[in-house]
Amino acid sequence: MSRRKLLVFPAGTEIGLEIFEALQHCKEVELHGAGQDVPNHARFVYPRYHLLPSVREAGWVGALADLCATLSIDYIFPAYDDVIVALAEQAAHLLPAKVLCPSLKTCLVTRSKRSTYEALAGDVRVPAVHRSASDVATYPVFVKPDRGQGSQGVRRVANAAELEAALSETVEPLICEFLPGEEYTVDCFTDREHGLLFSGARIRERTRNGISVSTSTVELPGADRLAERIGNRLGLHGAWFFQLKRAADGELALLEVAPRVAGSMSAHRVQGVNFPLLTIFEHERKPLKLLVNDGVVCLDRALRNRYRHPYRYAALYLDFDDTVVVAGRVNLTAIALVHKCIEDGIKVVLLTRHAGDISATLAKHRIQTLFDEVVHLRAGERKSDYITLPAPILVDDSFSERMEVHKRLRIPTFDPSMIEVLLHSQPPDPVSQD
Repeated sequence: MSRRKLLVFPAGTEIGLEIFEALQHCKEVELHGAGQDVPNHARFVYPRYHLLPSVREAGWVGALADLCATLSIDYIFPAYDDVIVALAEQAAHLLPAKVLCPSLKTCLVTRSKRSTYEALAGDVRVPAVHRSASDVATYPVFVKPDRGQGSQGVRRVANAAELEAALSETVEPLICEFLPGEEYTVDCFTDREHGLLFSGARIRERTRNGISVSTSTVELPGADRLAERIGNRLGLHGAWFFQLKRAADGELALLEVAPRVAGSMSAHRVQGVNFPLLTIFEHERKPLKLLVNDGVVCLDRALRNRYRHPYRYAALYLDFDDTVVVAGRVNLTAIALVHKCIEDGIKVVLLTRHAGDISATLAKHRIQTLFDEVVHLRAGERKSDYITLPAPILVDDSFSERMEVHKRLRIPTFDPSMIEVLLHSQPPDPVSQD
């Protein structure tokens, strides 16, 4: 298939910005963003941004359908909870553009915490929900909106007076059991035929406006089992996540489930799980395999991503086509990594199967002097045979090339969407090159 034309709507949410970060360098996708004519960060990062009304405005379906027809959009990626339901309800009117979400029934159930708890009761532990204020015998309790997202609108209530105030100020309030312990998000990817292919937990260490801005990947016993039960019961596929919190007895209880990309899924993306791209492939029913780097990644967000990671390296091996140059243009993120390595005294080797004159192509893009060595492979030669320097890593857009190198050399490998973990990070201790 040629490059898929993907429209992210609304593009200015944290979800839309994470989809952009994941797909901006992918050769398989031509990325478009859309949203209202209001200031938002998507207008600074999406090279193709289109104006659309909100799903709460009259005529939005027709405007979206017209835009998709004009641009020949293949897929629409919803990037806000209410928009997921709206697009699922109107999917038939948007064809041939396809909405990347599960069934309308699944979207409706997961949009309501009450419906989610009712659907999953018996499969996972869900918080006790009080029918009314008169049923509350002990405090504290949580009051939260039934259709909120994350921790937005959640209030800890200590007594009857506070409860009365919270109920009057909250839209569609739920009175829930108080859960005092740690809070986790479990990022998931499910293939509708082969089941759960990935689940990875991260602890929510700091939140802002309901969004996790400091999070670290963790081993969470039992999370895989819960992910399988939730995914199977609700019919989830593609990228999705759920949130857990420890109850007073130490058991994990469900907070919510969402059938979408999470803004902080980047913590697992930079380990090898490109949730938006995998969601496209899952929709196309492509056979999927994952290659995930080991180690703990800490993500701290201050309006941009920063990482702490375990990858220590003394040599960078880099592919050329669709890695250094993508769609005829230099990948500035890859070149930034090359320059970072030059500044850090790390050798950089270009390892390429380029079909033309690689020297001429490098000269055309004015990058011929950046590399310590250029290795031009012949047909049938393995990249792993030419990775000989100590403590190496490989950056390559090709999954099969990365898998071959990883299997033979057991070194970290990265695709272009993962480069940011090497650029925007607190560096580990330097590797000795002796």
